[in-house]
Amino acid sequence: MTENIDAMRERAQRPEDLSRLVVERLNAGDVDGLVELYESDAVLALPNGVVATGIEEIRAAYARLVADRPVFQLGSQAPALRAGDLALTSSRLPGGSGATVEVARRQADGSWRWILDQPNVLG
Repeated sequence: MTENIDAMRERAQRPEDLSRLVVERLNAGDVDGLVELYESDAVLALPNGVVATGIEEIRAAYARLVADRPVFQLGSQAPALRAGDLALTSSRLPGGSGATVEVARRQADGSWRWILDQPNVLG
């Protein structure tokens, strides 16, 4: 059953899709869907200078984050800066409270996943 759900999830066809997908999946509490947006050895910056490295640590971080069912809003996204199979993505958080910056890589199937994620570069 999980494989069928995984196959039905939208994949990021452009690096710019990743920010929208992460907000949708955060609001749905979809931890598995969030993890799918990252490469297996990705790095996610967490508050207080802590870093989650790899899928299991990223999964645990998102499980804690969505446990209380907070509501997230999509920020104002800048166009991705691309160089071959790499892309730099960034968004200004709603209300001007910060900015995100991420590095994505094109996958063999043409979709995009983050390899580096700093959800609040100004925080």
